Amino acid sequence: MNDGIRELFSLQQSIINDFVTMTFNFDTPTNRLSTNSLRWDNFDHQKVLPLWVADMDFQSPPCVIEALTKRVQDGVYGYTHAPIELNQLIADYLLEHYHWLIDPDWIVILPSVVSGLHTAVQQLTKKDEKVLIPNPIYNHFKLACISANRQFEQIQLQLVNERWVFPNNTLASLDTHKTKLALLCNPQNPGSTVFTEPELRALGNFCIEHDLWICSDEIHAGLVLDENKKHIPIASLSNEVSQRTVTLMSLNKTFNFPGVGLAWAVAENPELRAAMQFGLHETIAPPSLFAYTATLAALKEGEPWRQELIQYLRLNRDLIKNTIAGIDKLNIGKMEASYLAWIDCSNLNHHNPYQLLLDAGLATSPGSQFGQSNFIRLNFGTQRARLNQALEIIQKTCK
Repeated sequence: MNDGIRELFSLQQSIINDFVTMTFNFDTPTNRLSTNSLRWDNFDHQKVLPLWVADMDFQSPPCVIEALTKRVQDGVYGYTHAPIELNQLIADYLLEHYHWLIDPDWIVILPSVVSGLHTAVQQLTKKDEKVLIPNPIYNHFKLACISANRQFEQIQLQLVNERWVFPNNTLASLDTHKTKLALLCNPQNPGSTVFTEPELRALGNFCIEHDLWICSDEIHAGLVLDENKKHIPIASLSNEVSQRTVTLMSLNKTFNFPGVGLAWAVAENPELRAAMQFGLHETIAPPSLFAYTATLAALKEGEPWRQELIQYLRLNRDLIKNTIAGIDKLNIGKMEASYLAWIDCSNLNHHNPYQLLLDAGLATSPGSQFGQSNFIRLNFGTQRARLNQALEIIQKTCK
């Protein structure tokens, strides 16, 4: 048996073994047509498989569905407020999962991480101040700066040992004149890096030295795939870092309910906390009562489902890694977290790899959206049958 066949057999056997022991069946087909799905309605489903926008094709955990069903059956959907126990449950969750001890009073409940990003840029910088953002990066980092009319400087991440990281000495060489805020995405989107403690300390120390605020988008914290990696909130490093940091988090991605979702900001510093409350209940609507219901259910009962989701996504990740390794003109780094594959198409020598694959029947997210036009981002939070279909299209098109 040659190495390639042995590797494929091992992967298939692993899939079979995990399927036998799993309580939740993530292979169950879901039909998202006629549900007003942004991802599925944007293309002709008979011609294009849409694996772009970052929501998953799996049903949310049974505990979330049951809680929402019960709330719907109550039949009265009046004005609501955050559940009294919500902040304490969030604090308990952060302590259990990330060993991060916070005071529940540090939490500001938000409708979404995106609204938090925009608020942070608007409220923590002045018109003549700059923002530091990584590249590649989730497009709302740039949009938040553009909409607030703030200048931004991009820190080019580099692929080192298959991980997208801040290159050595890059921070030290930055001109921080007029810079007031650094934006971080951890785990990184689209590159999926789970930053280590030394990597986070280097950024934290830089921000302390140059008196910068930090806003850290940590929405993918619950989706770490590497068994030897743990998510570390940058604010958990020290009191000095915590005092200058706003941490944005949510269970929307992890438990797949972004359509009803809720987020929160953690800010120990009262000045930062007040900034993140600007516009709430005025120009920024609070979460819906269904968002509170879904989040509470996930906090209390969602962990068994999350653990099995991680197992399933690991196997999807490994399938992608093995497939891309067999295509000479494509490259991919480590996928340490989330369900997003950042695929380097530079060697295709095609001016628009996104369009190339779209014409072949696969919709991905164009790399230009994240600052790198020679890449694509593939959403693998889907059933394995659909992922295999996508990989077949990639193989045929790129070989």
